Parts: sequence; structure tokens; C-alpha cells
Amino acid sequence: MAEHDEIQASIGFEDFLAVDIRVGRIVAAEPFPEARKPAYKLTIDFGPQIGTRRSSAQITRNHALEDLPGMLVLAVVNFPPRQIGPMMSEVLTLGVPDADGEVVLITPAKDAKIGGRLY
Repeated sequence: MAEHDEIQASIGFEDFLAVDIRVGRIVAAEPFPEARKPAYKLTIDFGPQIGTRRSSAQITRNHALEDLPGMLVLAVVNFPPRQIGPMMSEVLTLGVPDADGEVVLITPAKDAKIGGRLY
């Protein structure tokens, strides 16, 4: 993930506001054996305004499948859907690298409103 380590060029605040990042609750997690890299299929509830969306997430090293349902996560909800193998990923679930470069999900430190927008 070295290409992600560089600091990006400055953007305007309006550019930041264009990225819609929301809190969702994982309601289902299942294996995704068809993915090129180890991943899970997530179903995430973002509340009545956005509804339930699907995401492919390469989080198998730091997150056990059985621990995911009920977890709050942050995701970008306004990117266009992206085909990941046989599934359409509708949101980008956000994470950061651990010391080994493996993804750790970003989750609120306290209970947060489902569908709440990051600001």
C-alpha cells in the first residue's frame, strides 16, 4: 500500500463536502471466495434515507466474520457502484492500514446515529 502513504495535493473544503461518508451498521457478513484477494461481502444498513447497501471488504486478516454483524462502520455512499467479481459493491467501506498494511475498519468510538454523516 505504499502508493497510499504519500500526502495528497490540497483540496478545497467543497471537495471534501462532495464525499458523502455515513455511519452504517453491518447487518450481514459472508465469505467472498470468488474475490481475487481474501474478502467478505458485507450488507450494511444506513437507515431509512439510504437503506441497505452491499460492499466488498478486504478485511479478513483483522476482522472475524462472526464479529462483524452489529458493528458500526463508516462508508462512502455516493461513489458509483463497482463490479467486484460476481457482486456489485455499492459503497466503499473505510479502513486504515495496521502495522502490516492490512485493513482495519474505521468505526465510531461510541454509538452513533445510523445514517449520520461525517463532518
